[in-house]
This record gives sequence, C-alpha cells and structure tokens, in this order.
Amino acid sequence: MIGDIGLGGYNSYPTNLSVRSNNIEDLDPNKIKSLKRTGQIECESCKNRTYVDGSNESDVSFKAPGHISPESSRAVVASHEQEHVSNAVEKGSKPNAQLLSAKVSLQTSVCPECGTSYVSGGTTTTQIKYTNEDNHYQKDKKTQDESLIKGMNIDYAT
Repeated sequence: MIGDIGLGGYNSYPTNLSVRSNNIEDLDPNKIKSLKRTGQIECESCKNRTYVDGSNESDVSFKAPGHISPESSRAVVASHEQEHVSNAVEKGSKPNAQLLSAKVSLQTSVCPECGTSYVSGGTTTTQIKYTNEDNHYQKDKKTQDESLIKGMNIDYAT
C-alpha cells in the first residue's frame, strides 16, 4: 500500500486562518489553493465528493452514495474492489466453474479546487469459465458466440 492510509479517519479543518488577511477574497488564488491543499481552508469539492458502486452486485459496499476523504480514498476504494474479487473467487470455486483471472485497476484524479490527488474510482474485471453443459444459459451463450465467430477466419489458399 502506498500513501497515507487511514480508514474512517476524516480530517478536521481548523476554522482560524494563519494568514495576514481576515478576508479570503483578498488572497491570491494560488495562496487559497495552497491553504486548501494543506487543510487550513476546507475544500468544498473534497468535502462534498461522494462515491457509489455501479455494479449489479448487491452485497458490496457503497450501493448508496458515501463520502470518502482524499487521504483514505486509496485504501477504501481498493478494499471495495477486493469485495468484487472475493465474490468472483466464491463464484469460481463452485463446481463446474473456474476463476481464470481477476484484475483490479484504480483511477486517480486531481481535485480542480485544491489540487489534491485522490483515487476517484476502481474497476474489477473477472473472467470465470463455466464447464457445466447442463446450464441452458451457458449453452445459449455458446450458440450466440458461435454465430458471431463463424466465418471470421477464412483460409483462401487452395
């Protein structure tokens, strides 16, 4: 794991500014961005950012939108994607099923307001091979695949 990881640890931002001006609007935009990045001024974008799972798996976290702090985003998103991998391992360990691969990728972004890097999402790609020919859904899928593949490779040499 890389970076500052702290599950459930949300930063509290001080309300007093350690700057010479009492009015934020009087400050240079770069100074404001710097103060937001260091946590001296609360970043509204980071504060209001929510995450939601877009998969059809009902037993994973973040089915309802939830907030994750930028500092915790890597650990929380990686943990969430691990839930998808665990589901694939469970499905792949059933009779007549074999988990061929499970790949997790995390996407990062930079907050336009404060410039803080954070993990903005993740994708889990799994491949499971089912060998049960009694499953009519699998037979139908193979028939559809066959109709798509037939004739794609033709040897013209005679």
